[in-house]
Amino acid sequence: MLRRTLLAAAGSDRTRALIERSPGSRQIVKRYVAGPATDDAVAVADALIEDGLLATLDHLGEDTTDANQAILVKEAYLLLLERLAAAGLTPHAEVSVKLSAIGQSLSSDGEKIALEHAHAICEGAQRAGSTVTFDMEDHTSTDSTLKIVSELRRDYPSAGLCLQAYLRRTEADCKDFATPDSRVRLVKGAYREPESVAYQTTQEVDLSFVRCMRTLMAGEGYPMLATHDPRLIEIGGALAVRNGRGIGSYEFQMLFGVRPHEQKRLAAAGERMRVYVPYGSEWYGYLMRRLAERPANLGFFARSLLSKD
Repeated sequence: MLRRTLLAAAGSDRTRALIERSPGSRQIVKRYVAGPATDDAVAVADALIEDGLLATLDHLGEDTTDANQAILVKEAYLLLLERLAAAGLTPHAEVSVKLSAIGQSLSSDGEKIALEHAHAICEGAQRAGSTVTFDMEDHTSTDSTLKIVSELRRDYPSAGLCLQAYLRRTEADCKDFATPDSRVRLVKGAYREPESVAYQTTQEVDLSFVRCMRTLMAGEGYPMLATHDPRLIEIGGALAVRNGRGIGSYEFQMLFGVRPHEQKRLAAAGERMRVYVPYGSEWYGYLMRRLAERPANLGFFARSLLSKD
């Protein structure tokens, strides 16, 4: 029930205005978001890489309904990639892109525009010596996202794809995309979805995550296991051993600000450990979904909102 309430809040303009006006919200935003500017994102990536971690950077924003804004987001990614390359970070840092932020949701030619912008970002990543992973959003955009990424892979085979374990269809999608050199990020999922398309309980989602991991780890692609759950991390490691996967043939991923000590522990143990780092001013929806994924953070959030600093 709490998770559903938080996901509903993610779409509430009234709740958003209340939280964004609260001075205390800055504390929790700082914990989970690198900062508003490109330089903030590069600085955080640099620090993570110095600690032996990898990074993927997400320019926050989604559901863009203005064509000019979609162009600005594309340009923001191109600038980010240039800055990462100039800092010598691209061997260890990539970018994550939401297609809705670059035009997918536009009422006219949205899919075509998103593909054009995504192509430009992939080209920029290739010049910089980096890669791009495309995030998955709510279930209404799944087919469109799979179509766009499949098209991009004709020119940029390294383009990564995110799949969400809470969708009932995802186990089949994992089978389709567990192909040679296919980069697939597996996440639990963080949108409010109907029971007809998505599992609703934690146990159902966890079981689906394990089934999807088995498929990806037994396949010929490059699985990126995005979870903070110790049990799922342990199972992922066991599946790597069972399938004869060596270090470098898969990776774990976690969110910036969540279990940072575990991130460092995995890296120190020799695992490839990538941190998902969001930046930018459009942090509200992202933050609400992170709280929905991990309601234990709600107490910290509430204390932050009550703070006068």
